[in-house]
Amino acid sequence: MKHIERLVKPTCAKHETRVNPMKRPRRILLVCPQRIGDVLLATPLAHSLKLAWPDAQVDMLVFADTQGVIEGNADITTIIPVPRRASWREQLMQVRRLWRKYDIALSPIPTDRARLYCWAAARRRYGMRPTSEQGLTKQILPRLLLNQTLVFDDLDTHTVAMGLQLTALLGIPPSFTVIPPSVPATQAAEKSALSAVFAKATPYVVLHPYPKFAYKMWTHAAWVSLARWCAGQGLRVIFTGGPDADECAHVKGIAADPVASLSGDAVSDIVNLAGTLSLAQTAQLIRGATLYVGPDTAVTHIAAATGTPTIALFGPSNPVKWGPLPHDWKQFASPWRRVGSARQGNVHLVQGQAACVPCLLEGCGRQVKSTSDCLQHLPVATVITAAQAFLNEQAS
Repeated sequence: MKHIERLVKPTCAKHETRVNPMKRPRRILLVCPQRIGDVLLATPLAHSLKLAWPDAQVDMLVFADTQGVIEGNADITTIIPVPRRASWREQLMQVRRLWRKYDIALSPIPTDRARLYCWAAARRRYGMRPTSEQGLTKQILPRLLLNQTLVFDDLDTHTVAMGLQLTALLGIPPSFTVIPPSVPATQAAEKSALSAVFAKATPYVVLHPYPKFAYKMWTHAAWVSLARWCAGQGLRVIFTGGPDADECAHVKGIAADPVASLSGDAVSDIVNLAGTLSLAQTAQLIRGATLYVGPDTAVTHIAAATGTPTIALFGPSNPVKWGPLPHDWKQFASPWRRVGSARQGNVHLVQGQAACVPCLLEGCGRQVKSTSDCLQHLPVATVITAAQAFLNEQAS
């Protein structure tokens, strides 16, 4: 815990002011223009803000293509979408729209763009700055744009814990609850692609094969073998995936193979929903599942947050920072070691085995289109053993 305490202690910029807990902010802006997973893992910070100041308006600024991951989040009053690729003119216009509309602005990500939006939005601003190893010049702008900063640890601190360390600057308690997206009450399940799934009483497993980047992928053959095994356990197999054409084609190819080798009722129990569900609908589907299996991707974090038994397949990525947070995890220490598979609560993290794991690089070819040997050689039997353990617990 000494390491965590050292990280939580704020290092402050010039003219810093600590928030007076007695003076409740009315409007708060949480700034997180980053990938979907980063946005989802910032929801514990939003939840902490709302628990501390329930009457405050908490808005969240994110990239437009990530806002689906916070759909239906009751802690967030307004989602402010911004384009991922914005010209300086567009960014300046956004700065003008935000100008001093908030009492507090904060960001858990260490980017200049996030800091700029915080600077524009409020007089009290909190966020991250680089480590001293990255050089003094990189620390100047964060100190100019923010009132108080914390050193951003990208190696030994879980992403959720890193963001929650900002609560120490605000003088409020942290909440470690990751909030998955939810379908609005007006969008009934019977009107969606989920209707056929929920209409049958047979238990089902959700398999999410596509992680966007090739270096995080398990093999086609392995997913097919896992699907066949699940069907043999009497489970319906539901494949999920996003709307991207490459992703839909990838999942379609995997889903078609077990169908070709099965017969009778088992054929109708292989369902491909890739490209048909929103992230909120995917979360709704996973909540009802007996088991979820997926790679190192945002949907796997969503699965863990729902409380559903989750198997996460990891290769090059650092589990200490990016491993899915178990549903009931409530401490700053990461649930995961850097090396080795492990089970914590509702999550079993299965790590590929090789002397270089985790290399923290983009696959063996060092670029996003390359594969990772540690995942290419991850045995199906290892994943089946983890799945069987979850099924045995539910049967007992």
